[in-house]
Amino acid sequence: MQKQEAAPMRAAIDIGSNTIHIVVARCYVDDLDIVADQVEMVRIGESVTATGEISAEKLDAAIAVVSRYKELAEQHKAEPVIVVATEAIRKASNSSEFLEAVRQKTGLQVYIVSGDVEATLTFNGATYEKVKEQGTPAQLAVMDLGGGSTELVTAKNGHISWRTSIPVGSGWLHDRYLCSNPPTSEDVSVARAFLQTYFQGMRIKEPPASLIVTGGSANSLLLLAHNAFKLDAASKQLTYGDLLRCEGLMRVLLAEEVAQRYGQPVSRARILPAGALIIREMMTRLHLNDITVSPHGIREGALLAYQRYGEHWLDHVNAQAMSSTRGNGTSVKKQAQQEHEETFAQTGQRLLEGRVKKLLEWREEVLKNEDVEAVHKMRVASRRMRASLDAFETCCKPGQFKKIYRRVKEMADLLGNARDTDVMLQGLQEKAEQVASEERAGVEWLIEGLKVYRKQRQEQLEEFFTTFDEDDFKHQIVTCIKKGALSDGKG
Repeated sequence: MQKQEAAPMRAAIDIGSNTIHIVVARCYVDDLDIVADQVEMVRIGESVTATGEISAEKLDAAIAVVSRYKELAEQHKAEPVIVVATEAIRKASNSSEFLEAVRQKTGLQVYIVSGDVEATLTFNGATYEKVKEQGTPAQLAVMDLGGGSTELVTAKNGHISWRTSIPVGSGWLHDRYLCSNPPTSEDVSVARAFLQTYFQGMRIKEPPASLIVTGGSANSLLLLAHNAFKLDAASKQLTYGDLLRCEGLMRVLLAEEVAQRYGQPVSRARILPAGALIIREMMTRLHLNDITVSPHGIREGALLAYQRYGEHWLDHVNAQAMSSTRGNGTSVKKQAQQEHEETFAQTGQRLLEGRVKKLLEWREEVLKNEDVEAVHKMRVASRRMRASLDAFETCCKPGQFKKIYRRVKEMADLLGNARDTDVMLQGLQEKAEQVASEERAGVEWLIEGLKVYRKQRQEQLEEFFTTFDEDDFKHQIVTCIKKGALSDGKG
């Protein structure tokens, strides 16, 4: 009791791409006694992905939540209230206006933290309970799956040995690839192609033996698995098979039904398939069969840092992040040179070359127009080509990238129009065989009209490929990666 009374009460708010989350706790140097923990889905990242900036609607929603959380902190006499912001605010073109608006309305200063600092804080927050209960593990990794980014950290004997922050999160993946409710098989296939391409390009020297995953999606998936499959309520483990079953469930049920049946907010249920896919593909990349889910993360890390270092906590965490960025004093670039590993950009060049080859091998079959599946396969290949371009955009020459991307999108749209018509024709032809004879004439009239429309779509495809220079397109793809990126070891 004396220990609790002596400990200061503090609060930390995390403004993320999906949620705004507060933790209020009595703070010790190596431990927290959490007295309040609330989260609200705001999806600031949705507007940033769509327009590049935080919308007025999202700004108002964020201020309302932060104001309410400030009142909660005051009720518990928490001092100070630390506020950190992550990927969506980092990326937004109007981030400075957002910070000033929050300060004016709430009186709170918001710290935009870098991906490296976010990874460091999250690692410390996600592992403090494990260290307290079991001691410092010899090897451990933490993955923080957010709405707009994912942080991955590995550590040996409690010291961070490697980390990365990638601009891919559950909200971003949903908005980019999985907007259907529920997600279609084709959408999932393209999203997987993007993740596999991106994760394959990540150079992870020593895949961890175990992984703690934190973030809203991971905790919601754990709850979903418990409720849907009657798992042990006390277990924090999720297996690869559990994730597959969760994905299967979310592929056949609307988000609204998932929310109603399994105790999920609808806004979370909509993006949960994307979160499950990211976790599962990362498990595949790291060769893991199961993960441990933690409810703690960046907020707890910030509280522990403040308790240890006081008002200059962020300076200390920045220094910690800088000192451990490359591990053992060796830069990533030097590691790549020493180990002769393929850099992220070199992987991108190789994979893009393979994607364009796969895409163009269907060209002649599409122009023959003898097999409707050729159009479908080339359309899927074009979407996977775009996904691969998305994965390596940061390594590409901006002007050349935009030109290629527009060309691939134009191709995909034309193929999509033809494919959609083929599907409608197939459905009507099947229906014509089943309807009564007096209705058949009307269905056949629709079929003939669609055949004319399909012919027009084929003519558009032929016109497109008549002016399409295949050799030049291949050359543009192969040379799209910046030369400087090819020689840089960062990845």
